[in-house]
Formats: sequence, structure tokens, C-alpha cells
Amino acid sequence: MSDKGGKLGSSSSRVLVVEDSEPFRKFVCSTLRKRPELQVVGEVIDGLEAVKRAEQVQPDLIVLDIGLPSLNGIEAGRRILKSSPKSKIVFVSQESSDDVVREALGTGARGYVVKTDAGSELLEALDAVLRGEHFVGRRFSGHDLVGASDARASQEFRTNGTFVPLQQNPEIAHRHEIRLCSDDEGFS
Repeated sequence: MSDKGGKLGSSSSRVLVVEDSEPFRKFVCSTLRKRPELQVVGEVIDGLEAVKRAEQVQPDLIVLDIGLPSLNGIEAGRRILKSSPKSKIVFVSQESSDDVVREALGTGARGYVVKTDAGSELLEALDAVLRGEHFVGRRFSGHDLVGASDARASQEFRTNGTFVPLQQNPEIAHRHEIRLCSDDEGFS
């Protein structure tokens, strides 16, 4: 049941934060503290540790980056949902490519927010996912990305040859810079 702020009732949700950038991890935790019903039960900085910690604490919700050391977030998400199937994952990543978002949601994750939009969308995403809904950031409005979480669609997507899975592309899996370009020249 929601109150007028869109928050879930008084029940507490246990959250694991997986982010290797300390400033952004602090931002996420600070944002979560604005909601007393969201209890941070762990902060992890790499993919393999995320899998282990999720199995140990069985959190309700996992805020998961993609570009992580030791194991990228997409592969970590797949493994986490096998060992902690009741956990709900919301990816929060700098990656804004439709292909990456589809791959992330194809793991069974329930949400995706681009880091630069997290200030306005993170709590909204967590509320939606905790209500059992999917959430994909507004910048993807009009894109059919949530349907990619269907296992068959995800498998087709991974095998159609148009996308190299992140575990095979470490340049994307571990990239943390943001480039702003005024025109298409920066993308050649």
C-alpha cells in the first residue's frame, strides 16, 4: 500500500549496494537513507563479492552497477538471481546504450537507471520495483526494453550476433568515464 509520497508502507526492505566508485556509492547510500523503510545491509565494490554477499544476506533489493572489477554487473546479476532468487535488482550504470540495457534486463533485473539520472529517478525506480513493477529510466521512453527480460527474447538477443556480451568486452564492462559531445563528431 502506498502513501501520498509513493513510498511503500512501514515494511522494511533490505538493500545491498554494489558500486565500485566510492563517491557514487556514498550518494546511493545517502539517497537510500532518505527512506527509513530502506535498510542498507551491505556495500560491496566488486562483482564476485556481490554474488557472495547476496547469497549470505538474501537482500530484498540490490542496487547494482555494471562496470565492476572482478566480474561485471550483468554476469554478477545472473549469478545473484540464481543464488538469491527473491532479490530484485535495479541496475544503476553510466551505460545508456539500448543494447546494454536490454542485456541487463535480460538477466531478470527489474529496473535500470542511468547514473546521471539517479538523482531524480533512483527512489522512483526502487519504489516501483518494490511494488513488483519494472522501471526503466525516462530517457528510454518509447524503447521496448523491458520485454527483453523475457528469457526467450533475452536468449535471442544474446545470440543474434549484434551484441558482444559484456563478459567478453572488458572495455565496456570496466569503463567509468563519461563523455559529453556537442555533436556526433565525438562518436566516430
